[in-house]
Amino acid sequence: MPRTFTLVSVSIHAVVLGGVYIAQTLSGGPLPMLRDALAFADQAVTPIKIADIPLPKPAPQNASSPPGVSPNAAPLDAPATVTPETGREHETSQTRSSGPVTGVEQGGDISASVGVLPGANAAPPEPAPQQLVRPGGGIKPPRKIVDVKPIYPELALTARQTGVVILETIIDAQGRVETVRVLRGYSLLNQAAIDAVKQWRFTPTLLNGEPVPIVMTVTVNFELKD
Repeated sequence: MPRTFTLVSVSIHAVVLGGVYIAQTLSGGPLPMLRDALAFADQAVTPIKIADIPLPKPAPQNASSPPGVSPNAAPLDAPATVTPETGREHETSQTRSSGPVTGVEQGGDISASVGVLPGANAAPPEPAPQQLVRPGGGIKPPRKIVDVKPIYPELALTARQTGVVILETIIDAQGRVETVRVLRGYSLLNQAAIDAVKQWRFTPTLLNGEPVPIVMTVTVNFELKD
């Protein structure tokens, strides 16, 4: 009997202690106290008016001419009086302040006072180049008065290159050879032919009694002698 009572007593105490422990575990503690949402309502609030804010002062403007308006623009209002024209309105203030221009004294040299007119000492224009002519019709070909034989190139001699080189020349009014152009030839002989022809001289070609430049074709023959 005592043994049974002891077991029952221990079981009851265990149940009570477990319930107390579970209750303390599930308990979240006391709820927080609510504070006044409008706690600042009792404080004095001073309202702000827009009119109380000072505005910045506007920048001073030139009353004579508003910004962005050209001083040479026509006025909007009619003037009270009309000033007669003097014919010198286009002159600047600096020109007017310099005073009147002194004229040329009677009997003096006008070129020394006002200077030489532009272009007075300019060089005369160059004459237009004369038109080139070709032999034929009433134009006779010039006569060669200085003949220079070409020097046979060493490489052409080794290769035993022979042939005729045809050149087109421009001869000036004095009979000198100005330019030479190869019309047909050989690479080993062309330069030797050009060097020789540039030293040739001719009689002047006349057109209506006046010497003129002429375009003429000449030939240089290269041949080997056995």
